[in-house]
Amino acid sequence: MSEAIITFKNVSKTYILYKNDQARFKALFFKPRNPKTNKALNDVSFEIYRGESVGIVGDNGAGKSTLLKMITGVAFPDEGEIIVNGKVAALLELTAGFSMEMTGRENIYLKGYILGLEDAYIKQIEERIIDFAELGDYIDQPVRTYSSGMKMRLGFAINVNIEPDVLVVDEALSVGDASFKRKCKDKIKEIISAGTTVLYVSHNAESVREICPRSIYLRKGTVIFDGNTDETLKVYQDYKAAQKNKKK
Repeated sequence: MSEAIITFKNVSKTYILYKNDQARFKALFFKPRNPKTNKALNDVSFEIYRGESVGIVGDNGAGKSTLLKMITGVAFPDEGEIIVNGKVAALLELTAGFSMEMTGRENIYLKGYILGLEDAYIKQIEERIIDFAELGDYIDQPVRTYSSGMKMRLGFAINVNIEPDVLVVDEALSVGDASFKRKCKDKIKEIISAGTTVLYVSHNAESVREICPRSIYLRKGTVIFDGNTDETLKVYQDYKAAQKNKKK
């Protein structure tokens, strides 16, 4: 077995649920009394090994997004330990970190700096990113002039061309027209073939089977099953069927 590239050790995360933005702002200065909480992750432990493609499945609210945000360093656990040994690219919030007043080309460098890349390396992959994004002359225009689809294209192009050790993919991602979506899917498959570790979140059982030999099933912040994708999906689908029958 190769080395673990991602390790979760007894990780838990609880969010406070606020009634509105005013209550959220007030909580910056005063600790709320008896707040409503949501335990997004509850004592989660697993290891993902270098070169694995692992699916993360579960209903909305299962904790999938929280888990991915922790791997990418956007969120942090209240308890437990997370170890990530490598450079992470996330196809989640593609436009995070962009400056609207800077050009697309300048934002390639800005995003690169945020990801901890050196000038020389960014320069080396700059044209590859520009070619992939297919933005034409817009690459030298301020990002504020871009449509939301153009911003997402640029974000996707940056993340898939930095040669990450770990690629985090949310299948709900929508990037442009059908032709560009196919190009994106082909690029993800190419990255997987190159031996990059991939975490893939999807509600589509067939796409999980296609990409991931192993899957982790989360329910209400807890790991219910971790193993072969066919077995994991059976446990997940059996539970959903049982819940549906209860409602009849």
